[in-house]
Amino acid sequence: MPRSAPPDQPSPPRPRLPPNQPPRRPRRPFPARDADADGAIQTSHRKDFILGVDISTLETVERGGGKFSTADGRPGSALQILRAAGMNWGRLRLWHTPVNAHDVIEDGRIVSRHGEPVGGGDNGLAVTLRLARRLKAQGMKWLLDIHYSDHWTDPGKQAKPAAWTGLHGAALAQEVERYTSEVLKALHDQGTDPDMIQVGNEINGGMLWPDGKTWQQTPDEQVGGDAAFIALLRAGIRGVRATDALRGGRLPVMLHLAHQGDGKSAETFRRVYDGFEAAKLDYDVIGLSWYPYHHDPYDALRDNLRLLSDRYRKPLVVVETAYGHQLDNPGGGGAVFNEEGARRSGYPATPEGQARMLRDVVRAVTAVPQGLGVFYWEPAWLAVPGAGWRTGDGNGWANQTLFD
Repeated sequence: MPRSAPPDQPSPPRPRLPPNQPPRRPRRPFPARDADADGAIQTSHRKDFILGVDISTLETVERGGGKFSTADGRPGSALQILRAAGMNWGRLRLWHTPVNAHDVIEDGRIVSRHGEPVGGGDNGLAVTLRLARRLKAQGMKWLLDIHYSDHWTDPGKQAKPAAWTGLHGAALAQEVERYTSEVLKALHDQGTDPDMIQVGNEINGGMLWPDGKTWQQTPDEQVGGDAAFIALLRAGIRGVRATDALRGGRLPVMLHLAHQGDGKSAETFRRVYDGFEAAKLDYDVIGLSWYPYHHDPYDALRDNLRLLSDRYRKPLVVVETAYGHQLDNPGGGGAVFNEEGARRSGYPATPEGQARMLRDVVRAVTAVPQGLGVFYWEPAWLAVPGAGWRTGDGNGWANQTLFD
């Protein structure tokens, strides 16, 4: 996910919206396989090209009163509309136990209580099972994104699940393997096997911190380092491979990093993936996050895709990207996309600018031999009550949806 509202920053206020809002219409379909206003985007170099959407908050949005309609005003489900627009894959994140391990206090106020759902989609296994059924019902393939945490993970935070706090070393690795297999068995039992799986989310600096953390924030911080990180990844991959026989075939494993905003993304990707290759990790796909208002510019994305394609010869997916269609955020303050981000990116904060950014990302991926696809992150995360980054918070994402 993009850098949203980290714990050391004030959270946006909870949205106050009327309970009955008009259905949201898609302004513009995701870049399709045929011609668009700016010319044809060719994805035909591989018939399995992914045009995907992460819809992990969909249940929460619907529960809060979110409604959707087609461009000509016909009511429908978000998934039906996105599928009709050409989406062929979905993506679902999975958190271990998405409930607050303690009271959440910000600016001296209790935002949410111990034991309450964490929010942000409350993406535990039960939610994931239900959304997986809906994706399959639409005839879509899907990517399972296991965070190995109770809430958001990204390059700046990779907290262990509270239930695993006392596990370290071989015991932690064993639990990672067991948990991964159990999740996949549950999905298989209901007939919704994923078509690809991420072992970790934006794992630039490791996972399951501090055990699998690869860098020190202070000189005396105790971290597991690269060897422990690799051991945990290997355990997760073993958990996947232990269930391949159930599905009758190999489930592709993605390892996913995020671009940076410091001009050193290519250096980081090369260092981390060289480590994966040296360790002979059994993975299949390279995943990238790229948000133009947070990360290095578009030229850096193109260069990095070329480097990765040539160096590792594995399929590449931009598994997270998004952009704002307006500066105003109907979900309240603390918008992830704002005027500064629009200036940084070079794209106008308009529906046309959003569409242009998407076309550019698809072009960059299709331009390299290993380019496999693009996912748009949370296109249906509308500003409705109760659908914030976490319980008690506002929605800082609503101006980046693909619906009005």
